[in-house]
Amino acid sequence: MRINAMGLVGVLAGVSVPARAFTRPTSFRRASSVVSGRKCATPLTVPVIWSRTSCRSVTNLSAVGTPATPFDDGKSPFQITTPIYYVNDKPHIGHAYTSLACDVIARFMRLSGREVFFLSGTDEHGQKVEDSAAARGVPPQQFVDDVSVSFRELLDLLNISNDMFIRTTNDDHKEAVQHFWKELVDKEAIYLGAYEGWYSVRDECYYNESELIDGKAPTGADVEWVTKEPSYFFKLSAFEDKLLDLYESNPDFIAPDSRRNEVLSFVKGGLKDLSISRTSFKWGVPVPGDDDHVMYVWIDALANYISALGYPDTNADSEFNKYWPASLHVVGKDILRFHAIYWPAFLMAADLPVPKRLFAHGWWTKEGQKISKSLGNVIDPVELIDKYGVDQTRFFLMSEVSFGSDGDFSDGKMVQKVNTNLANELGNLNQRVLTLVFKNCGKAVPTEIGPYSDEDKAILDSVKSLRERAAVAVSKQSIHKYINEVVSMVWEANQYIDRQAPWVLKKTDTERMATVLYVLMEVLRYVAIIYQPLIPGSANKILDMLTVPEDERNFEHLVDAYKIKLGAPVSKPAPVFPRIEVPEPVGA
Repeated sequence: MRINAMGLVGVLAGVSVPARAFTRPTSFRRASSVVSGRKCATPLTVPVIWSRTSCRSVTNLSAVGTPATPFDDGKSPFQITTPIYYVNDKPHIGHAYTSLACDVIARFMRLSGREVFFLSGTDEHGQKVEDSAAARGVPPQQFVDDVSVSFRELLDLLNISNDMFIRTTNDDHKEAVQHFWKELVDKEAIYLGAYEGWYSVRDECYYNESELIDGKAPTGADVEWVTKEPSYFFKLSAFEDKLLDLYESNPDFIAPDSRRNEVLSFVKGGLKDLSISRTSFKWGVPVPGDDDHVMYVWIDALANYISALGYPDTNADSEFNKYWPASLHVVGKDILRFHAIYWPAFLMAADLPVPKRLFAHGWWTKEGQKISKSLGNVIDPVELIDKYGVDQTRFFLMSEVSFGSDGDFSDGKMVQKVNTNLANELGNLNQRVLTLVFKNCGKAVPTEIGPYSDEDKAILDSVKSLRERAAVAVSKQSIHKYINEVVSMVWEANQYIDRQAPWVLKKTDTERMATVLYVLMEVLRYVAIIYQPLIPGSANKILDMLTVPEDERNFEHLVDAYKIKLGAPVSKPAPVFPRIEVPEPVGA
């Protein structure tokens, strides 16, 4: 039996709908949005507004979704957040890592047909910012304006698809935080007192004497003694049992399990009321009705997750009602306490729902050493991109370690992983297949193919289940497992091409050669579509070379109805992942 171009199942057209407008005037929303894993080519605009636009094309993907979990039904609108990044210095690899993890998950959810609100931004208040601005000799607002740009530029360089970039110096955010404060006052969760104790400016955190290690904070930061400073307090101690009930009734609220155990241990040790205002500096959101006080930076910062959704507007048709409670907060393990203890307690006090899940990832070291300025081993993500490429950087950081564990960076590991998994395996496979098609099939997808062999059916069955396997991993934030599934599929395809040897078949059985090449093109189509969340630019280059239309690159298109069209013209393939050459040591 032969299948020809006319007999191939026709392609079903996706139905486009206009993107929702989001009209809050002072929020920063991206003008560059995402279509099938790509960004629209709208330039980054710094001074006033980023907005979500009709650049995004949304097809009807309701039949796809993601696997349901105890914390996510797999179909509801999905809010995912990075922490807002503190602007006392330029961004580092930790900021890039968190942003990339959220981006991979957000893109995967969008391609699965979920409505996604991906939030990132900068935390621009506090004593540390005030001190840094003074050291530079500029007003705090000018300082944060300058530094915030570097974070937005990093997101753009990394091809991060956040829907909104929030700044805590925005007026609408400050108004929302002040409303939140008033709600806590009305609920009698705040009272005026005086604070005396240890405080870390770097961590923006209070520490008990028992938590100090060799006179420093557990993070290694210096601490200073604050002497009898007037302060408003949040009644955190009143929420100890409620928090423990939350953790007990929602065991998946905090992940991974090791982090959950840390939080449980801390709360069971007893909670003290929390100082939530300062009078010793002025760079912060003023406490309503008491301008001598500014809010403790964390109550200001944490509220960004709801101010970005238009809080205090909680009406049925509001963004808040649509996306809250957040589906997932992704944070570094060093700020888990604020998100797992303070934040849910604040929300409980205000009678607002708590987030569905928190995921705390690990830290990076460099060649076994802790990263620090004093050691001179800080990893600049911009330099990584310049040296290795955007998708290469994205791939390494997301695949090198199990998400949630600590990771160790070295240039050697980066080169080996990128060369092995991208250049040698995926890039070389794509180049071999499309070169054979271009040279031996009349510069077009084969016009006729023969019946599928058992081996053909086996590899096609395997790749057709790839999305499901990947989705199970991503739904649990097991990003490394998602990547391993695709890497394994590419390895399987390389084994298949070596066994089938289409370069030999071209001399003995051209119909069989055409069939093998078509099977491999279909495998690459699946792989490239599923790889879009991780390596969007490169995956779309592969899809371009495979002649896959731009509006057929979502997960709903991973069915036979959208097979590569027989007879479609192809161009001469270009390398997608140039091999990284390591210079030979002098004298070698």
